[in-house]
Amino acid sequence: MKSAIRISGVLAAAALCLGLSGSTGLAKEEGATPHYPIKHPHHLHWSFAGPFGHWDTAQLQRGLKVYKEVCSACHSLRLVAFRDLEALGYSEEQVKAFAAGFTVKDGPNAEGEMFERPGRPSDRFPSPYANVEAAAAANNGAAPPDFSLLAKARGVSRGFPTFIFDAFTLYAEGGPDYIHSLLTGYEKAPEGVEISEGSNYNPYFAGGPALAMAAPISDGQVEYDDGTKATVDQMARDVAAFMMWAAEPNLVERKALGFRVMVFLVLFAALTYLVKKKVWAGLKEKTA
Repeated sequence: MKSAIRISGVLAAAALCLGLSGSTGLAKEEGATPHYPIKHPHHLHWSFAGPFGHWDTAQLQRGLKVYKEVCSACHSLRLVAFRDLEALGYSEEQVKAFAAGFTVKDGPNAEGEMFERPGRPSDRFPSPYANVEAAAAANNGAAPPDFSLLAKARGVSRGFPTFIFDAFTLYAEGGPDYIHSLLTGYEKAPEGVEISEGSNYNPYFAGGPALAMAAPISDGQVEYDDGTKATVDQMARDVAAFMMWAAEPNLVERKALGFRVMVFLVLFAALTYLVKKKVWAGLKEKTA
């Protein structure tokens, strides 16, 4: 009798689950709130991926060029100093010349007034707007985010069981993957999808079906010094890699140190086991 009751209880629970799943499916069909991003970002290969990753300085230099000629008109990079660019392979003189191409607000002077001057290597990248309110007013009400930490702040959860393997592969490319997909993912809104005026449909955007920023890059928008063809895909990869470097310039060194620590711990554990085995072997001989 009890077994029959248990079986009926299980069947009832199963029926309830099926009913819930059916109602969920029906809700989706009737236009329930979808989850964003609609499309998951593409997983790309990056030179800095994995425990043996390294920075591709040529790519970082191209990404800097994209930022300067395209992105810097709207996005700040306030946590990066010009002198940090020496890590990208630039000489001290080149950094000085690059910094001088920016206008920096300084002061006050002896008269107590603020003034403008050419940038110096010790300066940080200046913001294109005086404040957040001015940035929002110039961009359809949405202030463009600062690029300094964006590659670490953005990203989409890879879910189970992928995130388990990410701990062992030292996966840190979620931000660049997301940025690349977003920059290359602008589409025409599908039939039946309504977006607000001034918004741009992008199924890779994690905040909704559309965002205020229009597609910022187009083929041939910049001219690379190394002759690389400036396609949308190439520019998106380059600027995403540059943003990752800006967010964590010590990423490669950190992962290399972590790998060495893991090797040390494995060897230490093996030596500890062998010492323990030898000590207990001697005690067994004495007690025998």
